[in-house]
Amino acid sequence: METGFLRFVWRYSWRWQLSILAITTGVFPLVYLSLELPKIIINDAIHGGDAPRALLGFELDRLAYLLTLCVALLALIGVVNALKWRLNVTMGRTGERMLRRLRYMLFERMMRFPMARFRAARQGELIQSMLGELEPIGGFIGEVIATPLFQGGLLAVYAGFIFVQDWRLGLAAVAMFPLQAWLIPRMQARVIRLNRQRAVGARDLADFIGDSVARIDDIIVDDAARWRLAQLSARLHRQGRIRLDLFRRKYAIKAVNNLLNQLPPFFFYAVGGWLVIGGRLDFGALVAVLAAQKEMASPWREILVYVQNWTDYRARFGFVVEGFSGSDLLAPARIVGAP
Repeated sequence: METGFLRFVWRYSWRWQLSILAITTGVFPLVYLSLELPKIIINDAIHGGDAPRALLGFELDRLAYLLTLCVALLALIGVVNALKWRLNVTMGRTGERMLRRLRYMLFERMMRFPMARFRAARQGELIQSMLGELEPIGGFIGEVIATPLFQGGLLAVYAGFIFVQDWRLGLAAVAMFPLQAWLIPRMQARVIRLNRQRAVGARDLADFIGDSVARIDDIIVDDAARWRLAQLSARLHRQGRIRLDLFRRKYAIKAVNNLLNQLPPFFFYAVGGWLVIGGRLDFGALVAVLAAQKEMASPWREILVYVQNWTDYRARFGFVVEGFSGSDLLAPARIVGAP
């Protein structure tokens, strides 16, 4: 079994990942065209005068030309969203298939534990590892390759469109990206450590509950219920402190990120308005640029979340697989009955 997260994903899902890549690349030119059309509508159809326009060999009056462009824009948005829907469905299916495979492989490894290791293993910990801790990893597997390609491509399309209109607006659009790329991962490092502590605590809690259920007769006979409740309370308190610290740090990251995302619009209104007043940028281009800048926030946010999840889930994957590894595992033939 592959111990590296990316190697595991690519080895068992490369066909699905290539399918995701094909859908992704088909979206980008349509997204760029959906940014260009509003500029044409404003500059040419609305402010371009009353002269007839030629479109695909047909001569259209001003109103017909405007309606045709608006219908084309609506159809284009529909096609883009249909492709996005297909992409998300494919990513979800890929994640579910890989989660099923991963759980099967870990269960097969557990069946190869020598008896001494089985006796020493804690039932609750094994169950928590294969169920609770793998659930978010399965959802992320479908995004491992698709998210950086798709969201990164969208970000490049939006930024490229803005740079084509005016390089100064392009610089304003990406001005905060280097700071966010440097700051957010450093804030996330502590979150990753807390997630590992939370996972260890969840395993311990699951094992404690399982052990209490298995020994309920002894607990009642020995009148140890209050002692068990005290132990449970201590574990719950410890887990609660870890989760509260996690919430605080995650929301701090979100707050800093939102603050930095609100700064570029200030430069757009100031610099873009100055360029329009000076006649160096037409009004339609400014409207299209503002729309593109607004759309940039979503893929950039997704990329930052992806970086956080990648670091977290890669460590979690290694942590889980490590619990089912070792040189003492029996040969696969011992459990499948191979001669």
